[in-house]
This record gives sequence, structure tokens and C-alpha cells, in this order.
Amino acid sequence: MLDKFKPDYEYKTTYDIDFKSWYDKGIRGAIFDIDNTLVAHDAPSNEQADKFIEELERIGIKPFLMSNNKEDRVKLFLKDRDIPYIYKADKPSIKSYDKALEMLGLEKNQVVAVGDQLLTDCMGARNAGITFLKVGILDKKEPPHIRFKRGVEKIIELFTK
Repeated sequence: MLDKFKPDYEYKTTYDIDFKSWYDKGIRGAIFDIDNTLVAHDAPSNEQADKFIEELERIGIKPFLMSNNKEDRVKLFLKDRDIPYIYKADKPSIKSYDKALEMLGLEKNQVVAVGDQLLTDCMGARNAGITFLKVGILDKKEPPHIRFKRGVEKIIELFTK
């Protein structure tokens, strides 16, 4: 049961992932959480994120954004980029992961999901049968409900390590 909370791989940050090696393994799409995965919570895109997405596309991996937040938050990150996304994704529900695969035109084995939370990102990706890459948070300033979930995640990690 706790396997749903165990990431397939862990990285310090999203920016430490070697996506060229994932491409070489057949990965053609990556589903990203936004807050504390690509940028600090509620922050707009920045130069690092912009360059990262450009490099991802250059490698041949289609980026996809999936957030439990509102559409305005996703659009703040997107700026004018044409990246498919789902807002109010209701992670860990697998419905949005299935929809993302459909929108990307890819199969589960061609996609990885990247996020910072076990209770939403990891559980959702694992339930959907998608390889999950957990990353460390980019900024410790988070809303109270997320800080609460971090406490629960620490307890879960004691039993999944």
C-alpha cells in the first residue's frame, strides 16, 4: 500500500534531472507540477525555468503542466508559451494523468511525472502507472495546508525508505 508514496527516482531539484538520458530511454513527454517543482510557490516563470523548458523541447521531450491550482496560476507561469496544461487537476486522481497522456498523444511508458509532493504528485503518477521523479522543494515558504502535508509526508517517508 505504501508503495504508492515511494518515488521511482529522487533528485535535488528538477534542474538536476538529466532529461537527455531519459530521452535516450524512450521518454517523449514530462508532466510537471509547477509550485516548488519548477518555481517557488505562486511565482511566475523565471529565466531558469524558461531555459529549462526550451532545452527540454530541444531534446525532444514535450513538457506538460499539471496543477491542482487555478487556471490563473498556471497562466502566470506560462506567460505566452504554448504548453498544454490541466488546472484544478485533483491530484492524486488518475483522471488528469489519463487526460494528459491523451493530450500529449503518448503512452504511459513514454512519459515521466515530476513533482515535489508525495500525497498528490507521487501518488497520482504511481496510481496512473507513470514513472515518478520526486524533486526537492525550491522554496520553504509555503501555504499552511502544504506545510501540514509535508509533516504527513515525513511520517510516510519513515516507512518507505
